[in-house]
Amino acid sequence: MACDVQATSNIISLHFLTMVIPYIAIFSIPIFLLIHCLLFCRRGSSNGKRLPPSPPSIPFFGHLHLIDKPLHAALSRLAARHGPVFSLRLGSRDAVVVSSPELATECFTDNDACFANRPKFPSQMPVNFNGTSLGNANYGPHWRSLRRLATVHLLSSRRVSGAMSGVVAGEVHAMARRLYRAGGVARVQLKRRLFELSIGVLMEAIGGTGMTRPDEADDDTDMSVEAQEYKRVIDELNPLLGAANMWDYLPVLRWFDVFGVRRKILAAVDRRNAFVRRLIDAERRRMDGEDGDGHGESKSLISVDYVNHNRMGDVSSTEQSRDAQESSSRNRHIRRKFRLITAEDVSQLSYLQCIISETLRLYPVLPLLLPHESSMDCNVNGYHISSGTMLLVNVVAIHRDPAIWDEPEKFRPERFEDGKCEGLLVMPFGMGRRKCPGEMLALRTVGLVLGTLIQCFDWERVEGKQIDMTEGVGLSMFKAVPLEAECKPRDTMCDVLQKLF
Repeated sequence: MACDVQATSNIISLHFLTMVIPYIAIFSIPIFLLIHCLLFCRRGSSNGKRLPPSPPSIPFFGHLHLIDKPLHAALSRLAARHGPVFSLRLGSRDAVVVSSPELATECFTDNDACFANRPKFPSQMPVNFNGTSLGNANYGPHWRSLRRLATVHLLSSRRVSGAMSGVVAGEVHAMARRLYRAGGVARVQLKRRLFELSIGVLMEAIGGTGMTRPDEADDDTDMSVEAQEYKRVIDELNPLLGAANMWDYLPVLRWFDVFGVRRKILAAVDRRNAFVRRLIDAERRRMDGEDGDGHGESKSLISVDYVNHNRMGDVSSTEQSRDAQESSSRNRHIRRKFRLITAEDVSQLSYLQCIISETLRLYPVLPLLLPHESSMDCNVNGYHISSGTMLLVNVVAIHRDPAIWDEPEKFRPERFEDGKCEGLLVMPFGMGRRKCPGEMLALRTVGLVLGTLIQCFDWERVEGKQIDMTEGVGLSMFKAVPLEAECKPRDTMCDVLQKLF
């Protein structure tokens, strides 16, 4: 009898719970939203301080519903409505967006130390060595040590014009040889070729991998075995980071990693680290086997941090070279003949410099730079910015401001002739103490690559079709449809190209 009563009681309880749970779930949603709003209002309370304007937000997501692609275009539309500085709440992150040269200068001069930190994105922490690399470390003793190493040794003017100059020239000549070997009119995927060149420069600078190039008869690639392996790792990591990007703004999504993205990222990072360790071990063996006192400067730039830091340099020089080639392909009237240039000639080719400057103005590699983060409370344009706020600088909006630039959407290299644009803010490499230290190397590389491609080859559109300049989706400003062009060695340059073999 007691058992029957107990069983009946259990059935009634189960039935009751089955009926009640849906109602609990329904009523818990507004309670959760109310708590969320109260917490956000407390966090965003002005306490009598003037806050930047902000569009209406929705609970939990904030302003994520307003973010469209490409991101810089969406932020430009918001700036047209709310002004050159406004705030956003991107899920769990507070952000402030700056879209004018005056305010960008204020952020990186008056508030340079305040905005010297980098936000920590969970999806990228395994890739950038838990935020300890030069590009991602917070401002402090560790970052200053890395910065000093980069500016004084790795990327100094002496090194860039010395050892690195020969490395870049060697890779440019290897690319020219490959294009010449194709013979006749060849269709070229410039994004692929320029990315291979960037990886080749990095691998040659790090470990001197040129001796492991494949047979010169191979028309497909001139990359070393090491460069090809590193490229495979990068190609594997990039789409995974894009898939995990929403974790950085909606942390709850990390609980639902049903596709195993995090596991795949960690596996790819392990392969990257193992590859770098092999390069380090090979360099140590080489140094141990050398004669001398060992105190001279190594010809190798081997270090895990250098590899990680220069991943952005790979993208930078690749995007700049390709965009400049696209612009010159669409504007054939600007092309001029050059002699076979060297790195020392680049600074003397004034019109080539104008082409590069205009390309960087119109197509900056990072349209929003790398995000900064405030380490303390500060003021921008009279608005209060709280500690821990992410700063986004809309470089595209600054570079294409019609109030500053004449016909800003047009590709006109002539605007940079004779110092006409002196005093106007162009910041493709950033500003302040977090400015990219590889600017000199990137500009010399782009100049040598672009000058060689234009001087040695005739370039035509594929089947005469107009080039599609639609922007792709991602951190860097690349084309949705990779550029293809037809190239043919110039008759006057065939003898010169033949000597490169």
